[in-house]
Amino acid sequence: MNYLSLRYFNAAGASLERGETHHNETHLIPRVLQATSAQAPHVEVFGSDYPTSDGTCVRDYVHVLDIADAHLRALEAIDRVAGSSFNVETGMGHSILDVVEASRRVTGREISPRAAQRRPRDLAVLLASGEKLRRELGWQPSHSFLEEIIASAWAWMQKHSYG
Repeated sequence: MNYLSLRYFNAAGASLERGETHHNETHLIPRVLQATSAQAPHVEVFGSDYPTSDGTCVRDYVHVLDIADAHLRALEAIDRVAGSSFNVETGMGHSILDVVEASRRVTGREISPRAAQRRPRDLAVLLASGEKLRRELGWQPSHSFLEEIIASAWAWMQKHSYG
């Protein structure tokens, strides 16, 4: 049996037809966007004393459309790369406060971050190399600029405020 593994780093964003909503949302971008409305009065920032440029965690956000493209490329090449593992990531890290600020620019709304305790075992920076995916499958992210990710999630939330 041919198989391969794709490891995503913070899947985010939306397509025109599909987005995300959870009753107890844990993903940062939807939580930040909820803080622009009555859904949430603020966004909790878990830790502000990490050894990063602004003290908040840094993560790599990948648009769901880029993840879908990585799947298609992997399936097309499965006979050649069977048994391989690939990181699906952009190589660009963004802090929690970067996400808040980009969300302010995209929505034109105020977002209030509120400091909260660190979550247990959270790493200050979580990035990986996607060089193998780029080299072996020719994949490049084309939708994973932070503001594009946020804009797509925001558009979906505006259209589907009921979830």
